[in-house]
Amino acid sequence: MSRPVTLFTGQWADLPLEVLAQKASAWGFDGLELACWGDHFEVDKALEQDSYVREKRALLEKYGLQCFAISSHLVGQCIADDPIDVRHQRILPPRLWGDGDPEGVRQRCAEEMKNTARAAKLFGVNVVNGFTGSPVWAKLYFFPPTSQADIDAGYRDFAARWLPILDVFQAEGVRFALEVHPTEIAYDIYTAQRTLDALNGHPAFGFNFDPSHFVHQFINPVFFLETFPTRIFHCHVKDSRVQLNGRNSILSSHLDFGDPRRGWDFVSPGRGDVKWDPIIRTFNRIGYQGPLSIEWEDTGMDREWGAPEALKMIRSQDFTPSAVAFDAAFAAK
Repeated sequence: MSRPVTLFTGQWADLPLEVLAQKASAWGFDGLELACWGDHFEVDKALEQDSYVREKRALLEKYGLQCFAISSHLVGQCIADDPIDVRHQRILPPRLWGDGDPEGVRQRCAEEMKNTARAAKLFGVNVVNGFTGSPVWAKLYFFPPTSQADIDAGYRDFAARWLPILDVFQAEGVRFALEVHPTEIAYDIYTAQRTLDALNGHPAFGFNFDPSHFVHQFINPVFFLETFPTRIFHCHVKDSRVQLNGRNSILSSHLDFGDPRRGWDFVSPGRGDVKWDPIIRTFNRIGYQGPLSIEWEDTGMDREWGAPEALKMIRSQDFTPSAVAFDAAFAAK
């Protein structure tokens, strides 16, 4: 049985949800992964208005769409980040930004994430995808000289902020899936393990697997799946392309996405360096049967052309494992 294919609505939040649902249904998607921004899924309204989640479900059902996860990347980013600055103000609603005092922002966003777990339960989904922010990302390059004690302190700060949130997730029967990603507390295999260790292996914490964030770091995405087979709670179908030319680097040179001078960039799924066949084979081995959610990002392509193409691509790649050994028929009767 093939896995359901959904569309992450985060990059489509400029469209009213009903408009996007109509498009996604016509393209042939099985569902939507609702972003907690725009009008797609509003946590405060879900908790304040008895009819809100019923109306959202009814809208999806009107177009024959399912929902397996909601996503709170923007709020999550502001929980453990250091520094908090004007970039965070641009991604938060005024009620969470408040007066901009950094610790106040972190605390309000932490409470919002707890409420997101409660809203997810009301809505009937058991996975919230998102970011966590990071107190140590700014210390990535170890100069001025940075000790492991400095990094350990950052992981302790992260854990102190997120463990109370994860306890709420566990109480609600909802899991949090961190999208492993540069600028997060976990951005590769080693930092993902360090994050799990800092959280004492909290059962409500796992990963939203997105291979586009691995290939431009020269990490084999299959190794990540094999390292954390029981912690893969969700999957984003996204792609990136390395375009190093001897003048640029994987650090991207402070150039905008879409600038051809960058050392790498996101491209429509199937057009980059992610190899989906070994990923699907590994999903089959580890037993992942969750959704394949297309997160569509390609500044060089019209999204309404690219999203249906990406859907066709991943459907062509997603196969079930064989129930028999191919050479069993060779045996003499």
